[in-house]
Amino acid sequence: MTNQNSCVAIFNTHDEAEQAVKDLQKADFDMKKLSIVGKGYHTEEEPLGFYDVGDRVKFWGTQGAFWGGLWGLLLGAGFFWIPAFGPLVVAGPISTALIGALEGAALTGGMSALAAAIYSIGIPRESVIKYETAVKADQFLLIVHGTKDEVERARDILKSTSDDVTTHVAS
Repeated sequence: MTNQNSCVAIFNTHDEAEQAVKDLQKADFDMKKLSIVGKGYHTEEEPLGFYDVGDRVKFWGTQGAFWGGLWGLLLGAGFFWIPAFGPLVVAGPISTALIGALEGAALTGGMSALAAAIYSIGIPRESVIKYETAVKADQFLLIVHGTKDEVERARDILKSTSDDVTTHVAS
């Protein structure tokens, strides 16, 4: 996924992020080109379960309905415990990048695994810090991967649900 074009939107709540995914789906975006990153639950909560069977993932917790609804739409998903973040739920193509970072292949320059994963898809270092900070603050990232035209179209749609939408186009 290196040097791929992307559009990243930050959402304060899982409801806002879910609505954005629905808006993109209504606009006929390929759901396999969407990634979402957020904390699955707060540290004082205990998940009741998690499993992955084929393309079906189940996660029970206070936001279980939110994550469960996304698993059917997005390609690839995982639940991770990452130092400095705690529990992190990741769905879509970014999950592969995060797995690579956790295995040590992408960790560079003192970056966290999440930062290395985001950086590995072509997002500039200064933006990576912003996105990492947003996730630490319990916000959600929605990343649209695609052509320059696709990410610009996504930006136009996502501006109606987020005040913080940025496109990153490979040079």
